[in-house]
Amino acid sequence: MVFSIVGIFAFLVLGVIILAAFAFWIWMLIHAITNKGLNDTEKLIWVLVVLFLHFIGALIYFFVGRPRAVGAA
Repeated sequence: MVFSIVGIFAFLVLGVIILAAFAFWIWMLIHAITNKGLNDTEKLIWVLVVLFLHFIGALIYFFVGRPRAVGAA
C-alpha cells in the first residue's frame, strides 16, 4: 500500500516536471521563430538547435540566443 502511494506521487511529480519541460521547449521554439532581433539565417539555426537538441537546445537558446533588452540599466 505504501509503495503504491509513493509510486503514484512520484509519477505525478515526474509528470508535472515533464509537462513543464515540454511547455518550456514549445515556448522557446515559438520565441526563436518569431524573434524580431534575429535575421533569417540566425532564426533558422536557432530553430534547428531547439528542434534537434530538444530541452537542452531550448536551455541554450534561453541563455545564449535570446537578444538582451537594449538600454536596460
